[in-house]
Parts: sequence; structure tokens; C-alpha cells
Amino acid sequence: MRNTAKFTTAVLAAGALTLGLTACGSDKDSGSDASAPLKVAATPTPQGEILTYIKDKLAKKAGLELEVKEFTDYVTPNTAVQQGEVDANYFQHQPYLDDFNKKNGTDIVAVPNATVHLEPLGVYSQGVKKLTDLKKGATVAVPNDTTNEARALKLLEANGVIKLKAGVGYEATPKDIASNPKNLQFKELEAAQLPRSLGDVDAAVINGNYALEADLSPAEDAIAAESPKDNPYGNFLAVKKGNEDDPRVQKLAKLLTSPEVKKFIEDKYDGAVVAAF
Repeated sequence: MRNTAKFTTAVLAAGALTLGLTACGSDKDSGSDASAPLKVAATPTPQGEILTYIKDKLAKKAGLELEVKEFTDYVTPNTAVQQGEVDANYFQHQPYLDDFNKKNGTDIVAVPNATVHLEPLGVYSQGVKKLTDLKKGATVAVPNDTTNEARALKLLEANGVIKLKAGVGYEATPKDIASNPKNLQFKELEAAQLPRSLGDVDAAVINGNYALEADLSPAEDAIAAESPKDNPYGNFLAVKKGNEDDPRVQKLAKLLTSPEVKKFIEDKYDGAVVAAF
């Protein structure tokens, strides 16, 4: 999940140019060759680890040759799929993908029945043990991409720290805060930078995958964390529209939601990552 939507003008221009060149290029997708290796982009933890487990333990028996390509940001895995550099990706949730497609004119879709896991978003702090202990004027770092920033603010609201305006959805920003009794200050950072910010802020709301990479556990270290119940932020396998029925993609979808992978998630992550199937 874990997946940024507030791009600079330069990044948007470069992305639009690259996507335009791709659209003008060959129509042949790597997904058109059912005998070729399936190339999947993923963030390293836990998605890359889950895919590597499948590659090492399950793929051969299923007749699937799998190549895992890891990225540390939430943009490249989608542009790589759109451009045909990889066949699929596994790193994001639906609100993020919807926002990405809208802002970039891409046509990436979730593979049906291939939602794999949830990484509970957590609040972490080196100075306080509960959110109510934050002092007035404290600084809280949040992800700067649209959907995850809204997700972070909703988590803070659920814990009584702030109150958002009525009807605010997946695009909430600090400007949509209706009540802020502690006058908290918000520092918007790229999601990958949030763990490194903990020494400079009073608290940070960190995506589960980046927390794990920083040896932080949502189950043990977070002073507040999302509930997995009815949570819309499950991470899934995604492809460029039209490639959902690629037999290789279908094989991977089945493996990603297999009992073996569920057990792997439960054993390895001890609640920091939760199976969504």
C-alpha cells in the first residue's frame, strides 16, 4: 500500500511525455505471450517478499515463471505497467489507483478476486505513547499523496485528535479539518520518507510497508492503527486494462490468494500485515 499523487509539474510533464510515446509505439504487450515470464513490479515489503515466496515455493508447480522487480516509490510501478515494461504490479489499494488513473490518464485496473492483504496504517512517535499525550502545536507528519493523506487524517479523526468536515472523502487534506483542539501542525512528506522523519516531528502516520522496512510494527509500535474491519485499503494485483485474462496473471492471482500465502503472511508478519482473503 504499501504505494504519491501530488506530483511536481516536471514529473507530470515527464510522465505524460513517456505515456504519450508509449501510446504511439508498439501495440504488443508482454502479456500477449503466454509463454514469457510474468514480470511484476512491487514495493519490497511485504509485496516483494510475498512474490518472492511464490516464486521460490509455488510458481514452478503452477507452471508460472515469475520475475519480481522491486521499486521503492508509489509511482513507477504504475507507469511501468502502463508502458508495458512489466506485466502487472502489486503494491496499491483501490482509492490510490483511482486517483492515479484520474490524474495521469492511465487505464490500470485491479485483477478480479486478487486482493491479497492490508497493511494497517499506523501513527508512530518517539516522544509519546498515546495520541492524547501530544502537546498543543505538535507536528504530525503525514503522507503527501492524496489518498493516503486522507487515510491518515481519517485515522487521526477516528482516534479523536481532529475532526474533518462532514462528507470529506478520499481527497481530504489538512484544509478540510473542521476541529483541531491541539492546533496540530501537519508536515506533508513522501510516504517513503516518513519513517526517517520520526526524529524531527512529534508523530508520523506511516504506511504499513514503509513501517515494516524501518523495523516498526503496526501491531506493537504504533500508538494508533487502522482496524482491518471493512477496510477499503486492501492491496491487490493490477494490470493494464485488457490484460486481466492473461493466463499467467490468472495463475498468479490464484497463488496470491492461496492458503499457502495466507499462512506465509500470518507466520511472517504477526499482524503487521493482514490477509484480505
